[in-house]
Amino acid sequence: MRAINPWINFNGNAEEAFDFYQSVFGGEFTKIVRFKDLSSPEFQVPEDEANKIMYIGLPLGKNNVLIANDVPAFMGQVNENENRSKIYVSAESRDEAEKIFNGLSAGGDIEGPIGDSPWGTYAGMFRDKYGIEWIVEFDPGYIG
Repeated sequence: MRAINPWINFNGNAEEAFDFYQSVFGGEFTKIVRFKDLSSPEFQVPEDEANKIMYIGLPLGKNNVLIANDVPAFMGQVNENENRSKIYVSAESRDEAEKIFNGLSAGGDIEGPIGDSPWGTYAGMFRDKYGIEWIVEFDPGYIG
């Protein structure tokens, strides 16, 4: 398997969220496709949804991409308080884990502060200000 890439649904603020994620992780977006880019006589996009994101990708590390889209109104609203799957970030150092944890958790709700875990890693868990749940962990024993 080459990679597993998380894909997140947003209620119209995918671009704002991804600008925030880019400010923490760095990098350049692989692609941004807006709903207006798909508009055709067969698939008409309402004007209020034309600039919403159909696809946005942000590379994380060597083989991973964080992907998202805005959910169009005709598909209903995403429940931002539901228990979604968490995005797990495996950091390469304790410092990197802290930087990512502190950056992404800003304005969010910390569920488990970053620190030494009972299983020998340095980890923390939170829901960011966009409602996305993350686990950031550094495992000093990992051989990869």
